[in-house]
Amino acid sequence: MLKKSFFIVAAVLSLSAVGLAQDTNSGTTQINPAARRSRTTTTKPAATTATPSTPASGQQGATAPAASPVKRAGTARGGVESAASRAVRDAFDTLINGIRRGDVGEVMGVYWNSPRLVLFNNNGTVTKSWEQVRSNRQSLYAKVKDIKLDISDDRVLMTGRDAALVTARWKQSQTYEGKPESSSGRMTVVFQNVGGQWKAVHAHTSPDRPDPSLLMPSERTAEPNDAANPPVKP
Repeated sequence: MLKKSFFIVAAVLSLSAVGLAQDTNSGTTQINPAARRSRTTTTKPAATTATPSTPASGQQGATAPAASPVKRAGTARGGVESAASRAVRDAFDTLINGIRRGDVGEVMGVYWNSPRLVLFNNNGTVTKSWEQVRSNRQSLYAKVKDIKLDISDDRVLMTGRDAALVTARWKQSQTYEGKPESSSGRMTVVFQNVGGQWKAVHAHTSPDRPDPSLLMPSERTAEPNDAANPPVKP
C-alpha cells in the first residue's frame, strides 16, 4: 500500500512540473503589449497593409486601401518572398508613396503611433514620438512641391515572426519654398507587427556624402559609394 501511494504522489508532482514549465515559457515581449498574438502553425495568406488616411492623436485610425506599388530602379528582389515579407514590403511601399505625394496621413499611418517612436534624420537630428514626427511632416509638406523619390537596392530581412527591417538606397528631389533641391543616401526602416499591422517603429536615414570634416580621418574615402551599388541615376 505504501509503494502504491508513493507512485501516485510522484505522478502528481510530475504533472505539476510540466504545467509550471508551460506557464513559464508562454510569455512573450513585444514593443506594444496589446499586439501579443498566440502562436500558430497555420500559414496566413499575404495581406496588403492598410493605413489610416487621417489618424487621430493617440490612435491608429481607420484603415484605407494600400497605395500602388512603388516604382524602383534596380530593385534587388531575388528569390521567393514569404507572406510576412511581402506584407512588410507593402507597408514600406505605402510609406514611400505617401512621401512622394506629401500625404501626412498616409505617411503617419505607417509609423508606430507611440511616444517611443524614434527617427534618426538625414541631417543628423533625432525626432522622438509619433506626435512630433507628424507635426514636423505637416510643416515640411506645406512648403514642398514636386517630390520625386527613387528607391533602389531595397531588401526585406525578417528578424523574427513579428519583426523585420528594410534597407534601401534613395534619391529625392523637390521644390522647397520655390527653390529646387536634391539629395541621396541610404535608409533602414525597422518594422514591428503591431495588432496585426506592420508598423515602422524606427527609421534611420543617412546621406551618401556626409561632411568630410565631421568624419574621423580613418573613415574618409575618396569614393563614398561602393562599386557594387553605384548611385541612382535621375
